[in-house]
Amino acid sequence: MEIILLEKIVNLGELGDIVNVKDGYGRNFLIPQGKAKRANEENKAEFESKRAEIEKQQAALLKAAQKRAKEFDGFELEITQKSGIDGKLFGSVTNIDITESVTNAGHEIVKSEIRMPDGPIKLTGEHMITLVLHQEVTIQIKLTVIGEE
Repeated sequence: MEIILLEKIVNLGELGDIVNVKDGYGRNFLIPQGKAKRANEENKAEFESKRAEIEKQQAALLKAAQKRAKEFDGFELEITQKSGIDGKLFGSVTNIDITESVTNAGHEIVKSEIRMPDGPIKLTGEHMITLVLHQEVTIQIKLTVIGEE
């Protein structure tokens, strides 16, 4: 399926690129999310007429994400969970727990912006968490998991 990208998508292309993707990926994810349109002649013409407006919107989103990233400078997060003697948690710290703690600390974040490559945290101590605020804006925050008995 040929589509026109309406925003930059990692490992796929830039704004305005016409790319081939599998039918399911285009039909079930990219098009419903508003990230792409089918690459027919009508949509190509419409995109070219609105290209400047779409680029302006994307630039505004990038600027807003960069502003949010500056708000996280020096931000450290502490979460307290029940743990055993050896530092293993009863349960784990997930992106939902992190989202709630960051929101309670006064910052806005969505759980889909949190990247935990090793999965949920199951040990006490310090961990680095990646926040992806925009395709081009990623930041690291320090998360300290404190165990309580």
